[in-house]
Amino acid sequence: MPRSFVAALLTLSGPLAFSAPALAQQAAAPAAGQMTSEQIAAFNQAVTDFTAGQTAQQAGDNGTAAAKYDAALPAIRTAVEVDPGKIENVNFLANALYADAAAQGALGRMDRVIALYGEAAPHWRKLVEAKPADAASRNIFAGILVQMGNQKLATQDKTGADPLYKEALTLARKSVSENGTDAVSRNILLSALIGTSQTANDPALTNEALSMGKAMLSDGTIDATNKPSVEAMTGAKAG
Repeated sequence: MPRSFVAALLTLSGPLAFSAPALAQQAAAPAAGQMTSEQIAAFNQAVTDFTAGQTAQQAGDNGTAAAKYDAALPAIRTAVEVDPGKIENVNFLANALYADAAAQGALGRMDRVIALYGEAAPHWRKLVEAKPADAASRNIFAGILVQMGNQKLATQDKTGADPLYKEALTLARKSVSENGTDAVSRNILLSALIGTSQTANDPALTNEALSMGKAMLSDGTIDATNKPSVEAMTGAKAG
């Protein structure tokens, strides 16, 4: 029997190059779904703070980055609450939460990371549904789901982890079907397979994870987070 193992947390990476929305302009008289002048001022300050956070993060100053993102988030949340259908602001909030999680992770604050991912997930889901051809957003969302699944699996909550892995698996399969040579997409798919192999009680998924993992070990495309899990599976299978 293969020994049990817990998938490692994915390496937290910084956000994609993401341009913050243009500064919001005040309408003559705010109608339903429009921000007030105070909310617009706060939103515009959030754009400035987010941009400063990106600059700090790219320079390796994650403490400043996290502080700037935390300052920006309340106004961005408000903008999405006022007009949930404005996908540009949903995109902004999803990216700000993801960027904050990366900064917090670099600072070792994993509880904050998981909380931010939990808040971000519905916004990423909405973004992916609105932009089905956006593979980059799809992969970020799949990676977030795997992270959330790994956190639950680490506490033996297989029931909570399973749907997260399965949703990630569907997204990752789509990315790999579109670009089968992309190492990022393949590693996300492998991570999701490793997770579901532990929660779904499906030998076919376990065999798929093992086969894919062996191939990626062989060709050198496996990443550092997946490698120990595949080595553990391979060693257990061999023994």
